[in-house]
Amino acid sequence: MASYVIFEPPGAAEPERAIFVRDGFHWLAFIVPFFWFLWHRLWIEAGLVFAAMVGLSALEQVDGMQGIVPAISLLVSLGLGFEAPALRMAALRRRDWREWGVVEADGHDEAAIRYLADEDTDMPAPAPYPPSATPAPTTSPRRSGAVPALGLFSYPGRH
Repeated sequence: MASYVIFEPPGAAEPERAIFVRDGFHWLAFIVPFFWFLWHRLWIEAGLVFAAMVGLSALEQVDGMQGIVPAISLLVSLGLGFEAPALRMAALRRRDWREWGVVEADGHDEAAIRYLADEDTDMPAPAPYPPSATPAPTTSPRRSGAVPALGLFSYPGRH
């Protein structure tokens, strides 16, 4: 089963215009990345791929680089095959498409059925929690010299 990330168009909810992006390796983006990006209207990415292809062909003309250029080209194509869905999702986010969620399905049609079936069911809104009698805990103010940190153990402003 594959995972499909579903994007809804900006503005009013139109489930029939939703876009399904399969997460995983894309063979066409590996074999012909320039045309794959053009097909999905990723103009900037297509231009960058074209520039990389021209640069690699120019690099092949340099003495001593004939053996390494095919390896670099293969690595670039592999990277594009794996990252093509992420680049397409980033382009949709830039165009203000809303990410609806993820559906696991065997194919595009099954993903559409699952999305539309979930879209049709109207679930009642959950009831709000009653107000608590105890006050909410206060957090300590952030230190002025704290910098953002990545990882599981270093959280600025927390002791």
